[in-house]
Parts: sequence; C-alpha cells; structure tokens
Amino acid sequence: MAYENLDAELLNALQSDGRASLRDLASDLDVSVTTISNHLDELQNSGAIIDFSPIVDYDALGYDVTAVIQLKVEGAALPDVTDRLQREDQMVSVYEVTGNHDIIAIGRFEDTDQMNRKIKSLLEDKDINESNTSVVLNSVSEYEQFDIGMRN
Repeated sequence: MAYENLDAELLNALQSDGRASLRDLASDLDVSVTTISNHLDELQNSGAIIDFSPIVDYDALGYDVTAVIQLKVEGAALPDVTDRLQREDQMVSVYEVTGNHDIIAIGRFEDTDQMNRKIKSLLEDKDINESNTSVVLNSVSEYEQFDIGMRN
C-alpha cells in the first residue's frame, strides 16, 4: 500500500470496524503493526480521530422519541445557550446554524411527555426567544459516515 493513502484507508477500516485490532488492521492494509500504531497516534494527536466509542441504539433502550428542536436566541447569548444544551443529558447533537433559527438541537426522549417537559424548560430560559420542534416519525439514516477520499 502507498503510504500517502494509508491514513484514509486506516480511517475507512476503523469506520467499518472500530474494534479491529492493530494486527488485523496491519494485515488488511498490508503494513506493519508499528506503522498502524504510529499512524493511529498521529491521527489522534491531530484531532482527526476524536475518540473510540460505541454507537448506542437509543430506541433499544426505550428512548423512542426523537425531536429536532430549532431555537432563536438572543445574539450575544448564543455560546452560553449552546453550552447549556450540550450539557443536557438527552441532547445528542447541538448545532449553531444559519437561517431562521440560531440553534438546532436533536434530543432523544422516552416519550412525548418527557420531550414536552424539556421543551417547556427550554422556553423558561430568558435567552431563548422562540422554539420550533419537529418529532421524527422514521429514522431513514442515522450515524452515517462516509469513506475518506484518497489523495493522489
């Protein structure tokens, strides 16, 4: 394997099997275990790999309601609101966005009553001016990743 593509191949292999051993990765990519270990360290140190963690199926754990919550906030308070949302247990994603709203948060809830309580508590926040919530009816695609392109 050409080393200029090794990082992309390694990232793609890890996306397919995040639990693969260094030995298996080295064998699949036709390089030494030491080379794989060194490249993994470099990818982690550069921030390209943030963490190794499981993908949790929230539906299987009883969190059947997914809500997409769009919020308008006071301009200067945007960083504070996103920080608070990020610390909320059931907010799995928080984005600052352009458009009619300032923040989009994705929350997972056990039922609509729990979702309703969370939304009402958000609206008590003086920095949040408006919310618009959509309940997901069907998750067509979730947690998808894509192969990293090769550099020539």
